[in-house]
Amino acid sequence: MKAGNMDLEKKLEYEFKDKEILDNALRHSSFVNEQPHTNLQDNECLEFLGDAVLNLTIGHILMKHYPEFKEGMLSRMRANLVNESQLALIAREIDLGSFICLGKGELQTNGRGKNSILADAFEAVLAAIYLDGGFNAAFKIVERHFLPLLDSTSFTTANTDYKSQLQELVQGKHKAAPIYKVIRETGPDHDKTFEVQLNAWETTSHGTGKSKKNAEQDAAKNALEILQKQ
Repeated sequence: MKAGNMDLEKKLEYEFKDKEILDNALRHSSFVNEQPHTNLQDNECLEFLGDAVLNLTIGHILMKHYPEFKEGMLSRMRANLVNESQLALIAREIDLGSFICLGKGELQTNGRGKNSILADAFEAVLAAIYLDGGFNAAFKIVERHFLPLLDSTSFTTANTDYKSQLQELVQGKHKAAPIYKVIRETGPDHDKTFEVQLNAWETTSHGTGKSKKNAEQDAAKNALEILQKQ
C-alpha cells in the first residue's frame, strides 16, 4: 500500500485490512494502460460493484427516512442523490483526487479535477470498503456522507413532489386524477400570487404560491393532509 493512502484512510475513517484493494480502487485505466508489462488492474470492475452497493445503501436509507413515500418518489430521490456531480462533490470533500493514480495524458488535462474520474473513483473505493469490511462498513460511509444531504432544505424541497404523491394515492384507490383550477390571481404582473382549488375524489383543498406550479403543490400538500386524517 502506498504510504500516502494512509491519509485517505483517515479521511474515510476506515482502515483497510487488505491494503492492496484500496490501491486497486485508486488505479485509473489510463495509469494501468501505460504499464503493459505489469499485472496491475484498473478500478473499473470495482466501480461497477460500487455503483450497485451505493444504490442499495441509498435505497435502504431513503426507505428508512421516508416510509410514507411510494416507489416512484423514492426512485426520483435516489436519482437526485446518486449522480456524477454529487459523487464528485463528495470525492472532493475527502480530497480523493490527490490519491488517484492517473496516466500522463489525464494528468496533463487535469484528470484529478474531472467529475467523471472522481465519481468513478468514489464508487470504486466504496466497493473496496464493501469487499474488505462488509456491507455495514460500506453503509456507514454512505450514511456519513449522504445523511446531511437528506436533511438539507434544498433536497427536501426539490424532492417533496406532493402532486405526484397525491396522484399515486388517488388514482390507486379511486381511478380518478386530481383536478386543479386557478380561482384567483392577485398582485402586479411582476409579483403575482396564485390561488388554486383542488378537487381530488371527495376532497377539496386550496393552495397559494408565486407561480401556478407552487400553488398546485401547496394545494396537493393540503389535500394529502386531509386524506391522511380521514
